[in-house]
Amino acid sequence: MAEAAAAAGPMASEAFVRPRHRLLFWSFIVVVLLPLMVSAAYLYGVAKDQYASTVGFSVRREDASSAGDILGGLTSLTKSSSSDTDILYEYLRSQKLVADMDSRVDLRGIWSKPVGDPVFVLDPSGSIEDLVDYWQRMVRTSYDSTTGLIEVRVLAFEPNDATAVAEALLSESARMINDLSAAAREDAVRYSREELTAAEDRLRNAREAVTAYRVKNQIVDPTTDFQTQAGLVGSLENQLAEAQIEIDLLAGVADNDPRLVQAKRRSAVIIERIAAERAKVGADGVGKKDFAALAADYERLLVDREFAEKAYITSLSTYDSAKAESQRTSRYLAAHILPTKAEVSRYPERLALLGLMALFLGLIWSIAVLISYSLKDRR
Repeated sequence: MAEAAAAAGPMASEAFVRPRHRLLFWSFIVVVLLPLMVSAAYLYGVAKDQYASTVGFSVRREDASSAGDILGGLTSLTKSSSSDTDILYEYLRSQKLVADMDSRVDLRGIWSKPVGDPVFVLDPSGSIEDLVDYWQRMVRTSYDSTTGLIEVRVLAFEPNDATAVAEALLSESARMINDLSAAAREDAVRYSREELTAAEDRLRNAREAVTAYRVKNQIVDPTTDFQTQAGLVGSLENQLAEAQIEIDLLAGVADNDPRLVQAKRRSAVIIERIAAERAKVGADGVGKKDFAALAADYERLLVDREFAEKAYITSLSTYDSAKAESQRTSRYLAAHILPTKAEVSRYPERLALLGLMALFLGLIWSIAVLISYSLKDRR
């Protein structure tokens, strides 16, 4: 036995409670247990109960369908507008909304009703920035970008107040979306009206140009006159052919034969008349009408007028569609959860708050102990 004891070595000395152990114990009490006890006493003894009211909604957009599409069996589907929902989500956290809500339902009065709870109750004398910060605590907004659904949970110290704030929030959100939709419709109508005005001016100028052309040249339609001129020349050429045949038939008579002289004279007059009529088509001489140039200018004016008429018809159709679209709401707020009324107080979440405090205080105390021991080991 003695040999075995000698081989095992000396026995460990008796453990004693050293000053550093007492320091660790008291530091744990001061850093962790005491704040937890004070917090628990405040949460369960002083903090006022809070009631929640939940409301959920999304921004829907209705695509316009023409009457032909509806008759053809095509229907318009409503879908979520992610960009409008993003705008609404940011608006729900804005100072403008908080100020409007305060003017509407008196947020300062609602959230400062309880007495003796300086941590969870709003100070009514605070600034608008303080009210916005408190709004972020009492109005919790969640947004699913995939589905475009927004859910808002409103907290207040009385169930009716929470429901009133939620209903006012839903109303303000709907008004904001309606204003956004109205602005978009007004822009569409204004742009289409400007395009229609420009098309009307273009059509008016094109028609005035055609009228001025007719008055200046004293001609209604140069194309018709040109066709008439061509018919006249054709008729003269037929008469010239008949005169030439008559001359050929009188080829065997004397040159001074009255019939031959008359036929040659008639042929010469017809040739001169054909030359004169053909000269009207060109630009020879002074005071003669250049039918080719007149026809070209007239056709150019007609093309301009035709384009102006088509542009006017298109602009008028667009304007009518924009006006019809402005008569209905293309964006609207669809509430899938109406404001609820709480029966049981579930806030503040006392156990959750105490658990988080215990976690963080324990981490702080553990880190401080590790740092102190590491510094001691380096000595």
